Amino acid sequence: MSPNAAVGKWLAANGPEADVVLSTRVRLARNVAEVPFTHRATETDHERTIEVARWALADSGYLDSGKFLSNEELAEPQGQYLIERHLASPDFVASKAKRGLYVSNDETTSLMVNEEDHLRFQVMASGLDFPEAFTAAAALDEKLERQLQYAFSGEFGFLTACPTNLGTGMRASVLAHLPALVITREIEKVLRGAMHIGLAVRGLYGEGSETKGNFFQISNQKTVGQTEWEIIETIADISRQVITYERKAREYLMKKLRVEVEDKVFRSLGLLKGARVLSSDEAINLIAGLRLGVALGIINEVNLEQVTRLMILVRPANLQAMLGEKLSAAERDERRATFVRETLVHQ
Repeated sequence: MSPNAAVGKWLAANGPEADVVLSTRVRLARNVAEVPFTHRATETDHERTIEVARWALADSGYLDSGKFLSNEELAEPQGQYLIERHLASPDFVASKAKRGLYVSNDETTSLMVNEEDHLRFQVMASGLDFPEAFTAAAALDEKLERQLQYAFSGEFGFLTACPTNLGTGMRASVLAHLPALVITREIEKVLRGAMHIGLAVRGLYGEGSETKGNFFQISNQKTVGQTEWEIIETIADISRQVITYERKAREYLMKKLRVEVEDKVFRSLGLLKGARVLSSDEAINLIAGLRLGVALGIINEVNLEQVTRLMILVRPANLQAMLGEKLSAAERDERRATFVRETLVHQ
């Protein structure tokens, strides 16, 4: 997959509630009948799964609007590049098994072959938009099922390598930016409420990742005993509540602590425009502060889409891919600062 500065359509920041929710994701886990699960499969089994997945995608017309990457094309630094763009999981990239990855040209859809399950595909949409994400995911699922026989039980639903994915095999999630709740120290109470009803709260890259820039991923944990739309309705309802809490916290900050908020925002902008060295984590945190300023109308010289896309391009593998150079950590920090500075100056 060739480096692309024009990152995915799902980062356009033009979906519903995009000031708070960066993206909606629907992920489905499926396995091919009569092929051992990936942790028990042989190399021949892995190769067979890749070939049938590639054939099904081609026969369904998906390869006409996307690319299928082979095992060799998923090695570093390409693997990290895909993780940073939320197109592949860290476990998938780290795996030693034969793998394949389909990515649509607009980067809204990806399909990992031989991750924890034979097939794990996801669709992402801008903002809080489960109808768009689920409709596209269900369409891909239906087309693949016409070509492949899935492992399915009348009692348990879709069979998966991990029992927590049994049933629908679906994980629905939102990636939300909640800086005001963090600043007002309400975040723990809000997220505890989500976890109390069985939802999972994770960091920027999902399971096992850190929370950076006050970005949180909220998803379902239960996949069995509910329909897909029941799962989606639960996540969507909680997401709307979290959005309401975040907006109320933002209103409070602007009424009671406006000077402090403006100071934080303009310091973020000033450092981004003036820094000569920027680490990846520092850049993400500063860009997150800038994003809050844009959402609140404090900053008008950049928009949400520009800020959101910048978050992807400053990450190590994407930065090097965009520049076409392999850089040391120190070189990356210097070139990142230059890139951010020039980007913001020319907006």
